[in-house]
Amino acid sequence: MNEQPQSLTTRREFIKTTGRLAAASTLAGVALPHVHAAGSDLIQVALVGSGGRGSGAASQALSTKTGPIKLVAIADVFEDRLNGSLNNLRNGHGERVDVPKERQFIGFDGYQKAMDTLKAGDVVILTTPPAFRWVHFTYAIQKGLNVFMEKPVTVDGPTSRKMFKLAEESVAKNLKVGVGLMSRHSRPMQELFQRIQDGEIGDLILLRGYRMFGHGGSAFSHKWPGNPSELLWQIRNFHSFMWSSGGLFSDFYIHHIDHLCWMKNAWPIKCQALGGRHYRQSSDGQPYVDQNFDSYSAEYTFADGARMIMDGRCVNGCNDIYSSYAHGGKGMAIVAKANDCTPPSMTFKGQSPTRSNMIWTSKDIPGQNDPYQNEWDELISAIRNDKPYNEAKRGIEASLVTSMGRMAAHTGQEITYDDVLNCKHEFAPGVGELNMQSAAPLVAGPDGKYPVPMPGIVRNQEYQA
Repeated sequence: MNEQPQSLTTRREFIKTTGRLAAASTLAGVALPHVHAAGSDLIQVALVGSGGRGSGAASQALSTKTGPIKLVAIADVFEDRLNGSLNNLRNGHGERVDVPKERQFIGFDGYQKAMDTLKAGDVVILTTPPAFRWVHFTYAIQKGLNVFMEKPVTVDGPTSRKMFKLAEESVAKNLKVGVGLMSRHSRPMQELFQRIQDGEIGDLILLRGYRMFGHGGSAFSHKWPGNPSELLWQIRNFHSFMWSSGGLFSDFYIHHIDHLCWMKNAWPIKCQALGGRHYRQSSDGQPYVDQNFDSYSAEYTFADGARMIMDGRCVNGCNDIYSSYAHGGKGMAIVAKANDCTPPSMTFKGQSPTRSNMIWTSKDIPGQNDPYQNEWDELISAIRNDKPYNEAKRGIEASLVTSMGRMAAHTGQEITYDDVLNCKHEFAPGVGELNMQSAAPLVAGPDGKYPVPMPGIVRNQEYQA
């Protein structure tokens, strides 16, 4: 996996490229989007992808308090989800939801129609499965729209390369971009990060993340029932398919991977991992046909030799662990006490997290205890006051590092950052042309099952279609 074609880009070149604003680029001279005056102008919002996370993001957008804001359009490929989301948002936010029938769009081109209702400087929420992120982000940039997009933002190397270029364009156009890695907006974690950088527990040598529980989301699927289309069924069960979501590894584990790398203040350079599937059928004997393993353990290595372990398991009836930790030369920290970023965060002398060893524990901050709301408050404030705010590049890096661990487990190889970035395997290269009559990017075999990773056999990509 270490031999790279010269035509592809190295990590160093990408960091150099995405770190500068190309003054002489084709974007020079493009009019900057309208700047919303602080506390005065109405910000209009369009929601593209109205599932649970999309509805939550829209609700948080409408809960900001720095000025007038309205939801004016929704797009989805599922009418029932659109209607359910819209009803809930109307019940929760009343007049801030102004989405008549003519601004409700069903279909794969709905994202364009929803964004067309906005003016430059408004906000679009991109919360479809991440396979579509680069397509929708491209159009948002063309329209001069500020963006909130849910994690992960990429699922493979080719789409990551596309997104890095788009991120640079969004910065050049002065667009504000938020990415749904809410741990970065947790006040306890922000204080913990500063304490770690100040040396409170010494240089970090080991980080540990655990997300181990029973079946979650749509990660384990039985055979396609024949209705709706195979494409729509896969999108509805997007956790089951790597093309749509990066599988459960990318969707479930990215938060711990991201916030532990944040505590280290670095991205790892390589990863070796293992994984497997214990149960290929449910307790009632129906076969599972999805692409996921149910157990993973990834060991990432940083440039200074420090390690990060990410353990994940989705098996019913096992011991549940859902937390994260950082270990330094002088002590340790509880990063997330529970879930993705639930406080308190804490630091301790030595490596035993006992009360007698405690140095610090985080405290509640009234009005700032919800990191999901914090990220929206900060994004909207940046829009209204024209402050620099663009999380796209960091969101792509977090997504790519997560994919590095997944690829290491699925191939059985040691995978470097450059390996995953420059891998030629694009899971769904035609995703931008999909319509309601399209075939699915991944088609089931005669037995109704889909290709699964075969570590040690298929070694240069994650599965053989």
